[in-house]
Amino acid sequence: MEVLVQWFTENLSQYISAEMVVFIISMIPILELRGGLLAASLLKIPAAAAIPICIAGNIIPIPFILLFIRKIFKLMKKTKLFHKLIVKLEDRAMGKSDQIKKYEFWGLLLFVGIPLPGTGAWTGSLIASLLEVDIKKSSLAILGGIIMATVIMYVVSYGLLGNIIH
Repeated sequence: MEVLVQWFTENLSQYISAEMVVFIISMIPILELRGGLLAASLLKIPAAAAIPICIAGNIIPIPFILLFIRKIFKLMKKTKLFHKLIVKLEDRAMGKSDQIKKYEFWGLLLFVGIPLPGTGAWTGSLIASLLEVDIKKSSLAILGGIIMATVIMYVVSYGLLGNIIH
């Protein structure tokens, strides 16, 4: 992930503001808020400014995923071009869904909140949508997970990593 964050940071910051780079990185699947805070630290954006930017960037795609992803996937699976990709994405997401199936709200909150590879708001939203978890419940769990991930990544990006870089 660090390599991707560095690449986006170096290439985008030539054309747009550092804050916009962080916002865009926070919206990208896989990188999300974790990558955004890491980029903000590298770009020396103060944490007080970076945190709301990262949270906003990470939250924006979530309602669209929760509301529309099943319909989009259904349409895409009908095409020869995307069928295999969509089946693979669904299988991968459902392969990570055990704790969410079992504990629903708390499972989803922890899945989104603990910053490990393959977890986060995008995947959590996809799983919640595919499992048809209540949208209010899943939205609150994902928001709570984003806040939890923010605290953890703040400590990593501005605490531990910040001390190494500076």
